[in-house]
Amino acid sequence: MDIPFFQQFLMISSPMTIGILILFLILLGFVFYLQRQKTSFGTLVITGTILGAVLGFAVQIIAGFPNDPMKVVYIKESTKWFSLIGGGFIDLIRMLVIPLVFISIVHVILNMSQGANLKKLVSSTAAVALIMVAIAAIVGLVLGSVTHLGAGMNAEAGASKMREVKPVVDMLRALIPNNPVNAMATTNVIAVVVFGVIVGDVARLIKQTGTDSLAMVTKLFNELHLVISWVADFVIGLMPYGVLALLASTLAQKGFQAIADMGLFIILIYVGVAIMLVVQSLLLMMFGVSPIMYFRKAKAVLLLAFTSRSSMGVLPATVSALTGKLGVNPATANTVASFGTTAGMQGCAGVFPALCIVYISNVAGVPLDMTMYVMSVIVIALGSLGIAGIPGTATMAASVSLSGTGLGAYFGMISPVLAVDPIVDMGRTMLNVSGSMTNAIVVDKLMGTFDKDAYNDAALINNDKKETVEA
Repeated sequence: MDIPFFQQFLMISSPMTIGILILFLILLGFVFYLQRQKTSFGTLVITGTILGAVLGFAVQIIAGFPNDPMKVVYIKESTKWFSLIGGGFIDLIRMLVIPLVFISIVHVILNMSQGANLKKLVSSTAAVALIMVAIAAIVGLVLGSVTHLGAGMNAEAGASKMREVKPVVDMLRALIPNNPVNAMATTNVIAVVVFGVIVGDVARLIKQTGTDSLAMVTKLFNELHLVISWVADFVIGLMPYGVLALLASTLAQKGFQAIADMGLFIILIYVGVAIMLVVQSLLLMMFGVSPIMYFRKAKAVLLLAFTSRSSMGVLPATVSALTGKLGVNPATANTVASFGTTAGMQGCAGVFPALCIVYISNVAGVPLDMTMYVMSVIVIALGSLGIAGIPGTATMAASVSLSGTGLGAYFGMISPVLAVDPIVDMGRTMLNVSGSMTNAIVVDKLMGTFDKDAYNDAALINNDKKETVEA
């Protein structure tokens, strides 16, 4: 139908588009049917993931695996409609991030026991996060070097634009909320956390000194926390539908030729993710907790991270799982998980920039020696501060790391990597979120507030109702 109303406004101009959308609605209906049959939440999320993958591959098969899928009318139109469900779900869950972080931080501090140590919580969070991202950087550098990633390639500088790189001092200063309202508007989560900690700690100090009981303030934040937790529970309940649409859209939009061209890079990203998941498991074992129980309870959140590609968007579900299933104290869960959306991301700001450094060095013929490796780990670890946990910001991490190691002039050569960014971003984001969750467990163990009985309670595996309310 060559009519602007159908092509540009309605975006349903092909019979094939109608057929794909009908199939999409049938799959959503099937998930709804399973939900009405009281199917467990984890099973629903896995089902949505599988159905989304099947639909995405089916669209590619129908189109004959085009090199540029978005030039195929019915792929462009159908994925636009997929975004109503997938993108809409992410919009809803990101809507919760700032109010949930601020209210939860103040709420948990106001209700903390008198002997709680906020200073130890903050320092432990930063130390564990930066150590783990440094390990992730080493994993990426080793994998890239062993496989000679980029060697023999003569990549021309593409149109990729390097992000503006700020000095590390400016990045650290940006975490201090000079304007809390602006920090909330720009989704500067760490600044919001800092503001919330200051407000909550001062209010707690007032209560402890007997200056004022702050009964109304405490009651207000208790009730606000109850409301925002119920809203979060409702939105998280939509996850199976969101992951179906998100994964279908990602797979349908990416050409298989682009994937084949950067096959080694994609493989190394996922090998790096697998290695870091093993490292996280070993870390949990070192602190006396079962990694098997962790993955059983975290699988729904990790699948959401994989399909949504947004560490920040997954934050409400992350905190919910930590407090409701994994026995982590609410103060630790909110602080560490919020910190993990912006700093110390093991995937986007660890493995990925390390592989980019090796790739660009080999393509540009820049020698990689021990000095370069050590400098890369330091730059990557420090550069992981201030990277926002939303889709695409790994490019900023790559910009910082390449600039810090003297490779900034070659940034344009990263174009082939960015062409497959959505494919690698799924694994990166899952690793980011898993890193935040395992870090939270370790920090809570260090704080002495970890509930090991709740962690080991298998009955909580399918505890997906009002998890965020408990505080």
